[in-house]
Order: sequence, then structure tokens, then C-alpha cells
Amino acid sequence: MIHPSAIIEPGAQIAPDVRIGAFSLIGPEVEIGAGCEIGPHVVITGATRIGANNRIFQFASIGDEPQDKKYAGEASRLEIGDGNTIREYVTINRGTADGGGVTRLGDDNWLMAYCHVAHDCQVGSHNIMANGATLAGHVLVGDHVIFAGYSGAHQFCRIGDHAFLGMYGGVSQDVPAYVMISGQPPRPRGINAEGLKRRGFTSEQVRHIREAYRTLYRSGLKRDEALDILRGRLPDQPAIGPMIDSAAASERGLLR
Repeated sequence: MIHPSAIIEPGAQIAPDVRIGAFSLIGPEVEIGAGCEIGPHVVITGATRIGANNRIFQFASIGDEPQDKKYAGEASRLEIGDGNTIREYVTINRGTADGGGVTRLGDDNWLMAYCHVAHDCQVGSHNIMANGATLAGHVLVGDHVIFAGYSGAHQFCRIGDHAFLGMYGGVSQDVPAYVMISGQPPRPRGINAEGLKRRGFTSEQVRHIREAYRTLYRSGLKRDEALDILRGRLPDQPAIGPMIDSAAASERGLLR
């Protein structure tokens, strides 16, 4: 299961059925759960915990020091859930003391080649990051978010559930749940209706979400005014709840 040329440092905890390819390096504080496949030339270091059934392809760098000039060697960690696919040359860094000390990646995420997840990011589950997508430090990402190729988020941004960031779309403000961002410069273009249908949302739920988007983005109302209206609809339209919650939680302001 472990290639003879791989280096497994003393202290590493590796489940018995884990496969590790040639010339990979596993550091002393690393934990790797059952069913994982680690390709050749992978480096996994630091206090990194990886759950079950993850696939990490060649040349990925997982759990190394954060790229933060304030980092002074303090203890920090990386936590990765189950069932993730991490492709070639992906980099995921540990957290920093200022950001809570931990970077997290949930379950069933798909990170394509050359993606980067910076220190202290909190990434949910079932997300897709296409080639070259990048998250700066402290970014919060919900579930079922799609980042198209070379898209990304500025530090401290929040990206809500089921959002979609189009190719080359680098956002510097928050994106609420369900919202589709595209163009140069990136701007809101509506809701991710096709993605919602694929995930089982009914036509009525999609209609309610589209109407909520129009209230939030097209009515000319201030954010708080629009949110008050949407909260009045919430008892009869529970699907709009994530949009309300993510817009209300915005600290950097909504991308408009």
C-alpha cells in the first residue's frame, strides 16, 4: 500500500489501507483516514488531519505553513473531511493564530489542478473549484458552491450556499447564497437556477429565490430594507432563508 520510496516520518498516523505513491512525504503530525489514496510526489505536513476516502493527486502540497508574513511558527492545523478529490498542484495551507488557528475543508469537495486554499479558510461540502481557482485567507465558503476556472475570492469574503462564480471572476465583496457572478468586472447576473434544479429544488422554490434576488438586487432598496421584506416572506418561502442569512451576515458588503 505504501511505495518503498515514500517517506513516512515517525509519529504519522496512517490507516492500514491507505495507498501512498512514490516519493511522497508524510510529516510526523499527519493523520490520514481509511480508504485514502495519496499519489506520487505529494507533500503532507504540519498538524494535518485527513478523513476517509480522500484522493490526493501528484504534486499537491497539503498542510504547509500559511503564506502570511505575520506567521511566527505558532501551532496551527488543517482539517480535511471525507470523500474529497484534490488534483495536481493543489495547495492548502494551515491556519494562523489571528484567524482561529485552523483551515477547514468539508466533505465531497472537488478541487481541480492548481487551486489554492489559503490560511484560515472555512470551506463547506460538495463544492467544485475548477482549475486555478483561488481563495485568499479567511474566506468562508458554504456548500454546493461552484468556482469556475481562475475565479477567486479576496480575503475575508463570504460565499453563500449554491453560489456560482464565473470564469476569471475575482470577487472582493460577499456573494449571498444562490447568486451567480460573472463578467469583467464580475457582477451579479441572477441566480444559479440550473444548479438548483440539478440539486432537487422545485420550480416553485426556484421562483421564490428568483423573486428574492430581484428584491435584494433590483428593487433599489437598501440592503436592510430588502431583507426586512424578505423576512416577511420567509414563513411561506423557507427556501429563501439561506439568501437572507448570508446577506445579513455580510461584513464586507454585497458584490453589486
